[in-house]
Amino acid sequence: MEITAKMVADLRQQTNAGMMDCKKALTECNGCMDEAADYLRKKGIAKAAKKEGRATANGLVESYIHPGGQVGVLLEVNCETDFVARTDEFKHFVHDVAMHIAAASPVALDRTSVDAAVVEKEAEIYKAQMQEEGKPDNIIDKIVKGKIDKFYGEVCLLEQKFVKDPDVTIEDLLKSKIGSLGENMAIRRFVRYQIGG
Repeated sequence: MEITAKMVADLRQQTNAGMMDCKKALTECNGCMDEAADYLRKKGIAKAAKKEGRATANGLVESYIHPGGQVGVLLEVNCETDFVARTDEFKHFVHDVAMHIAAASPVALDRTSVDAAVVEKEAEIYKAQMQEEGKPDNIIDKIVKGKIDKFYGEVCLLEQKFVKDPDVTIEDLLKSKIGSLGENMAIRRFVRYQIGG
């Protein structure tokens, strides 16, 4: 199948990947846009893995106030250079993550940031529920582990499904930006404020 300039431009607009990467992805996937987009996402995640561990001493602090003034977020996202921190793509990413935090109310950045006592209490509740339902003891631990994983997915920012695209997590989104911007990045910390909360 012939790969047209319009196909490359459409894929570039959809994925923010470079023109040559889009052309290569379309060629590899015989012109299928969906497969090419998945190919680029996987490639971005692979690029991100190579950049892990590189210092992220620049970045932005974003403030976001949700319309109505009832919810506000302060967020710090770091990158390697001031050059990338000033790009529209980086700024847009940081703003999207701040908006996501306002909407999704995460309580921690990742699993290591969740209070162990909270996790333990959740596990006790789930175990009691399973025993109440009469589940056999030999499968209760597996069910509880699955429920704890789901709990982490709801409260940890990096594991939450992105509100603008539920097919990707915030961590997936971060890795795709690392791939497209070519620098290591890290969501460092955030605070979410809510009136009466």
